[in-house]
This record gives sequence, C-alpha cells and structure tokens, in this order.
Amino acid sequence: MRADRLVSLVLLLRRHGRLTAATLARELEVSTRTVLRDIEALSGAGVPVYAERGRHGGFALLPGFRTELTGLNHEEALALLTAGTARGEQAFGLGSALASAMRKVVDALPDSHRATASGAAERFLVEPETDLLARRAVTEDVPGPTMAEVRRAVLVGHRLRLHYAATGREPQWRTVDPIGLVTVRERTYLLATRAGADRTYRLSRVLAAEELPEAAERPNRIDLDRIWRERSARFLSDGDHLTVPVRIEPARREELLDTALAVRVEEPAEEGRLRLEVTFQDLRHAVWALWRLGTDAEALGPPPLRGALRDRAAALAARYAEPHGAG
Repeated sequence: MRADRLVSLVLLLRRHGRLTAATLARELEVSTRTVLRDIEALSGAGVPVYAERGRHGGFALLPGFRTELTGLNHEEALALLTAGTARGEQAFGLGSALASAMRKVVDALPDSHRATASGAAERFLVEPETDLLARRAVTEDVPGPTMAEVRRAVLVGHRLRLHYAATGREPQWRTVDPIGLVTVRERTYLLATRAGADRTYRLSRVLAAEELPEAAERPNRIDLDRIWRERSARFLSDGDHLTVPVRIEPARREELLDTALAVRVEEPAEEGRLRLEVTFQDLRHAVWALWRLGTDAEALGPPPLRGALRDRAAALAARYAEPHGAG
C-alpha cells in the first residue's frame, strides 16, 4: 500500500510541479505527517524531490525527472481519463485506486499530449449528479468495509457471510457463493448462489459482510453479461408484477422508462401520443410512477389502478377547493 502511495506522490508532483504538504495529504487521503515521512523516504531512495520555503513554497521534483510507461496512445489515454472521471466512487469502492490510476495515465503520455488529453477529459461529462430539471440522481451508499469484503471474496473466489435486510423482512445472516458484481443505474448488485440456487443481492441492503476462508462453489469462467440478462428476464417473469397499458406524451417517455421495470410494447397512438405496455413492481409502484407524470400520461387499465389514481386526484382537488387558510 505504501509503495502505491509513493508512486502516486511522485506522479502528483510530476503533474502539478509544486504542491504543499497539506495539498498532497488531501490528494492521497493521509495525514501531513505521513506525507513528510514519504518525502523523506523518496529522497532516501534517490528520487530528486526537494522543498521550497516561503509563502508559495512546497515540494517539487528536479526538472526533467519522470517515470516511464509506454504503449498508451492519445485516444486510449483519453478514453481511460473520461471513463475514470465518470465512474468515480461508483467503481465498486475503488474510487481512490481509480484516482491513482488516472494520475499514472496522465503521466504516461508524451509531453506534447499530456495537456491536450487532460483538457479534453474535462470537456466530457458522463452521468452528472443532476439532470436538466435539477433532479438529483438516486445513489445508494455502501460502506467501504462492506464493499471491500464483498469485492475481495468475489475476486479470490471465497464464500461470503452476509447480514442482509430483504424488503419487508428482518435482517438475516446467510452464506453465499459469490459470482460477480454488477452496477446498474447507480445501484450495485452481488450475483451469487446459495445452496446451489441463484441469488441476487442489492449491496445497499447488506448490513455487514465477512469473507470466509473456504473456496466458493462456482465455475472458473463466466459470462457475467449473459447471467445478468437471464436473471433480469427471470425477475420480470416471476412474482406479482403489474403490466399496465399507458398512453403518454412522447416528451415524458424517458421519465416513465426511468421508473418502470420493463417495457413490453411500444407503438404510435392517436394525437401524436405513444402507447406503451410497461411493467411495475406492484400497484403502489404504478400509482407512484404515473402520478408523477400528471395529465401527460394515462393508465388505460387495469381498473384498480385507474381507481387509485382517480381517488388521489379527487382528494387533491378537494384539498384545493377550499380557500387558502380555510379551517
């Protein structure tokens, strides 16, 4: 771990020229005292780092010193920088490692391309926190220790003990054989088996995780994309999901798709609208999703859903029928 930090420190100085101990500590997520010890270690190893005193002082490398990493062209570096900036802390708890990797990518470029690639990456924004309507993206927080235990078990192929809180149930401990991790719409899932049966766990519902010493029972090679598609299809076909025919304004289509589980049919409708058949988790989910769209969407069935939306609209109309402050 310290070796990685020393490399990151050198790369930071290579990129920025001169940085204070406080800035280096913030970038490396360590204390200022640790930075000073690392500087001393680098100097002892022959890395030409020196201190400049004064108001604008800090630490810097002697001109001309650089690390070497070949085989990375400009487009490849730009792709990595853009992807790394976009993923950030979403990368299965590897945000700090990703930041370190990005510094190495920048340092690997020839001098003539370094500034160009860094500037270009700043002009690409992927998955910002809010959309054009200032709605914040829904993100789920997974504690670092939990993510680390799960990630390590997935990579080395060990069994996991999970303290898991399934929806509507008391948390329980269970032992699983981890297969892989999948992130979809800011949510991370663990694909696993339990007693030979397929299981999918949302990591935000994992209260604690413990990597076990015994090997997991799983194949050596997998197609995670295929497994995810199969489990998604099985999830949509199981249970008491509600399929709803909806007539909607095209401009609100994406908002509906963001909340529905799946779209089964999509075709033109009268007056320039669209007719979709969408699947929701249950009646309550459908009412919540369609109510958000107001009069731009109409549920054509089933009757319980139309009745629930009608009752909610009637209650709202009654509330606003009274003058402001009446009662």
